[in-house]
Amino acid sequence: MAAMRTTLTTGIPSPPLEWSAIHLGPLTIHVYALCLLAGMAAAVVITQRRLSPRGGPDGVVIDIAIWAIPLGLVGARIYHVLTHPDDYFYAGADLWDVVRIWDGGNALYGSLIGGAVGAWIGCRRAGIRLASFADALAPGLLVAQAVGRLGNYVNQELFGRPTTLPWGLEIDANAPMFPDDTPAGTVFHPLFLYEMVWNVAGAMVLLALDRRFGLRWGRLFGLYLVWYGLGRSWLELIRIDPTSGSWLGIPANLWTSVLVITLGLVIFLVQGRRHPEPEGSVHLPGREPVPGPERSDDAEAPATDS
Repeated sequence: MAAMRTTLTTGIPSPPLEWSAIHLGPLTIHVYALCLLAGMAAAVVITQRRLSPRGGPDGVVIDIAIWAIPLGLVGARIYHVLTHPDDYFYAGADLWDVVRIWDGGNALYGSLIGGAVGAWIGCRRAGIRLASFADALAPGLLVAQAVGRLGNYVNQELFGRPTTLPWGLEIDANAPMFPDDTPAGTVFHPLFLYEMVWNVAGAMVLLALDRRFGLRWGRLFGLYLVWYGLGRSWLELIRIDPTSGSWLGIPANLWTSVLVITLGLVIFLVQGRRHPEPEGSVHLPGREPVPGPERSDDAEAPATDS
């Protein structure tokens, strides 16, 4: 096939497949999971540092993340299963595979949906505006996604068409994602690296725009959706490792990217019209912290003899 023609060359080496997991006796720790956890930790730290100067209480981001992260994982799995039905629903299939998340199969777009539901719950409980939290989260979310893509590198997945470029990614011919009927030694576009660069650049762009224009009321998060959706759109066009299903010959992830871009634009424009005023407070109405009693220097001054 013409799409598969390439010159065998060398490029970016991939880690050995056995590096994808750490075995401690009966316990197996997947490096991909460690990358996800590191990304989540980075997002929590960045978001708290951005929310605190706006009046967010210390530790409130962890309180929200306790809801957002688990539901994000559930959403990621549900999206993956629904876009890969032939892998889970067939004659003789073990339906328990649907919940075996440790065997791989998570979709970032699903994690955004599930995470948004969890963040809404967490914000309601913590008394924080969801839009305020989302704006504080946006740059950190891109950083988290960049860190998480290191797990794809270790797993030798998320790559594109064969290439002769010097930064082509070497994939072991025995790797599960290596395309059939492709010569061993073929190198591919390193989509994981492209997305990492795109996400880090996006985080810097969002921080610069926020510093310049003070984007609030969810508008910065809207721009995050636009930026990430644009990046995923062009990456999906050159991706060849097994991915989501398709509709009308177009990958499901590409359809979702278009919806995400549209949603981001709608949020940015509508919220800009609805809220031309400054944000004011990150707290929900009526949930502002009660100030402590004012100190009186006269009352605290030690008594003296007259």
